[in-house]
Amino acid sequence: MRTECVVTLYKLAQEILLPPVLKLWRFRVVGRENVPRGGALIVACNHASYMDPIALGVACPRPISYMAKAELFSIPILGPLIAAVHAYPVERNKSPMAAIKKSLEILGQGHAVGIFPQGTRIREGEGQIHQGVALLASLGDAPVVPAYISGSHGTARFHQIKVAFGKPLRLPLGRKATREDLSNFTRTVMTSIRALQSDLQSK
Repeated sequence: MRTECVVTLYKLAQEILLPPVLKLWRFRVVGRENVPRGGALIVACNHASYMDPIALGVACPRPISYMAKAELFSIPILGPLIAAVHAYPVERNKSPMAAIKKSLEILGQGHAVGIFPQGTRIREGEGQIHQGVALLASLGDAPVVPAYISGSHGTARFHQIKVAFGKPLRLPLGRKATREDLSNFTRTVMTSIRALQSDLQSK
């Protein structure tokens, strides 16, 4: 029942909010066909603005759940709203296990989880890259679709926002992933994200 309500909210939001959003920010989406329409999925994206989760949600052809700072859930109106669209709280100063377990629960239900591997907003460069995406891909046996958002940090001036999705990536199957596997897969994901960035900049 809850899943049906959330999907309905997504559909209503896309029908009501999508047209003006596309017009104001001149949205352009590339590679939507690369996003599997069903099954467990991780979408790994760069992070430069608070607008990124919204941009990714608008561009993606299926609902995505996101980790969000726990303190946001205590804000009137905003808290219930982000919870209604599949956001779930993360305590940054505490063990990440609770967030990992929640993410695995969502993946186990065949839904999509959105992750920003850089962990925080970074306009230029890579910053510190976290291996959470690779760990979730391993434990949740889920493919990872790399994504790149361009122009979201200039939303106050209604810059054009471009979102690109790459082809799904998978960890090697048949054995338990080692630390080296996770490290290599993390680099593969980030390389794919950078390739999407270069592709968008060339168009």
